[in-house]
Amino acid sequence: MSRTFVIEAVMLAVHGQLLMPSRPVEYMIPYSTIQELYELQETNEPLMMESQEDEHVKGIIRELIAFFEEPLNKKKIERALQVPWRKSPPLPINEHVTLTIIYALDQAEYGELFDPIETELIVTASREQTALLTDQLEFLDRLLDASVPVEAYDVEDFEFAVEGDFQV
Repeated sequence: MSRTFVIEAVMLAVHGQLLMPSRPVEYMIPYSTIQELYELQETNEPLMMESQEDEHVKGIIRELIAFFEEPLNKKKIERALQVPWRKSPPLPINEHVTLTIIYALDQAEYGELFDPIETELIVTASREQTALLTDQLEFLDRLLDASVPVEAYDVEDFEFAVEGDFQV
């Protein structure tokens, strides 16, 4: 049985361990975070502190964009974009990792405390009754402070989250 997490697409580029889990994992990715990849690809500003890491991450971003633009994957994604909250069929990355793209919509429910992407992550995790995975500690703190009813993990606790048999 695989473990499901809601994440931003860029996390797959920044955190390589997410592509090599010890058990099968499904990542549910709001479509708007895929659009962020194009913006990150175009920016001249560094994404990482060290230049070698920055080039590596930008290379992975290019690879992810190419993956999402492959004809079959693109067709699956475009089908999901026809109706709000529709999910794409699974997009396998490797034997342990599957991506599902969801056409999430920003909901005003959390709009005052969280930006639109964070809101989409929260609402997706809530609607799908699955865990949220992030590398932003301040986001986790705000989730706790606001008593948002979603299971959330710091990417540093990824292996713990994958190994656990938690039910949301």
